[in-house]
Amino acid sequence: MKMIHSLKLAGAALVVVSSFNAWSQTSDATATTTQSATPSASGGTSKASARKANRALSKKVSQALQKGGIDLVGVHVIAKNGAITLSGQASDATQISKATSIAKGVSGVTSVKNVLTIQEGGQ
Repeated sequence: MKMIHSLKLAGAALVVVSSFNAWSQTSDATATTTQSATPSASGGTSKASARKANRALSKKVSQALQKGGIDLVGVHVIAKNGAITLSGQASDATQISKATSIAKGVSGVTSVKNVLTIQEGGQ
């Protein structure tokens, strides 16, 4: 009888010791998960702010082009980290060169890639 009682007591002690060890590992894993989740969350915020800045710059360039007399029908302005890409079709060659110079003059623009083409008549 004493032997069974001793085995039960030893088994209970083993369960208690094991649970402390498991609890401590879970706590460390939670801390690690929290630490690793934080950079990705800030990375997500950084990406969101970059997208917002790109949209704002694209809109700013589009407004400058429109004020400069460029017909924006068929013209696409894409911004990425200060680099502007103008694509689509313009009515004539003077519009293409004028669009490049206007876009270069907008603050925040670091470079301009112009792939505008002249719109064919009749289509």
